[in-house]
Amino acid sequence: MSSQALLDLTNVNKVFGDNHVLKNIHLQIERGKFITFLGPSGCGKTTLLRSIAGFYTIDEGEIRIDGTVVNDLPPYKRGTPMVFQEYALFPHMTVFDNVAYGLDIQKRPEAEVQQRVKEALAKVKLTGLEERYPHQMSGGQQQRVAMARALVMNSPIILLDEPLSNLDAKLREEVRVELRTIQQELGLTVIYVTHDQLEALSMSDHIVVFNKGAIDQYGTPHEIYYKPKTTYVADFIGTTNFVDATVRSVSGEQVTVEYMTQGKPRAVTVTTAESVQAGEQVALSIRPESIRIHAATGLEEGFAVSGFVRSSMFLGEKERYFIVDDNMKEWIVDAYDLGSERFKGNVSISAASEKIHLIKKEQ
Repeated sequence: MSSQALLDLTNVNKVFGDNHVLKNIHLQIERGKFITFLGPSGCGKTTLLRSIAGFYTIDEGEIRIDGTVVNDLPPYKRGTPMVFQEYALFPHMTVFDNVAYGLDIQKRPEAEVQQRVKEALAKVKLTGLEERYPHQMSGGQQQRVAMARALVMNSPIILLDEPLSNLDAKLREEVRVELRTIQQELGLTVIYVTHDQLEALSMSDHIVVFNKGAIDQYGTPHEIYYKPKTTYVADFIGTTNFVDATVRSVSGEQVTVEYMTQGKPRAVTVTTAESVQAGEQVALSIRPESIRIHAATGLEEGFAVSGFVRSSMFLGEKERYFIVDDNMKEWIVDAYDLGSERFKGNVSISAASEKIHLIKKEQ
């Protein structure tokens, strides 16, 4: 295991009745990173988070924290404080007492408790609110109290289970920035669970994308968005256009593929690290913002498709076009900074080869 790997998961499996919730999870997480577990409801991300915390006992595999196997340790001995979606604050306790609770359980000296609680509250900008009760605070302030209660334990890992889902959109964005700032300033290792793609992309050093209890991809936000390894990841993260294609030839990382348009085969060469062979069926993924729209039809060079504008939608900074090609396939194209220009009727769309991502078809 790398000396930088703080959390090491090996062949982790969890079964509830007939439901195999976690399937052979292998994952290493470096210290000092903000890691997001991302996926739809029921994909296993929260189950894995709670297994790391010790609230669930895994059926197979090994969980190591800082080199120590913690499978049989109870939650309070793992050093993995958790911030819950509902915050789980004690309503009858003041802010100070809520934050000090874990230290009191450990029977820390009073002077140490005072100092550590003071420091934790300062980190989340709640100094001066020590004597307030949860019901006297906004949702954002309650979230910070929950974060301070985790920080005060000086633990190697902090676990966050969709902690912003109860906040309104504007406050959620503000707290998101605060959380990321605190994590970076203190060098914390944070594991964050969400189903919100934008949240994951904007906050994370790395993202773990879950699909039916397994990990489909682990990578940086840029890798997850622009270089998805499966069609599931490409489709789940943002919006994309898929094109069925056949590999025509391979020369190192240069792969020439063939796709159909206007009843004829057309070729484009893309760069990929995927290992593919001539004749193999693949998918091309092209993001809406990577496609250009042209009033002229029948473009001669590069990746190009002709179609007609079915409808469009004004989204402020961009116009989103829905374009149907001759195969009745719908394309989503985002055009930015067009001013008063609008496209109608017959058009062509194109994409630069470096914007086209090749994905191997899942077996």
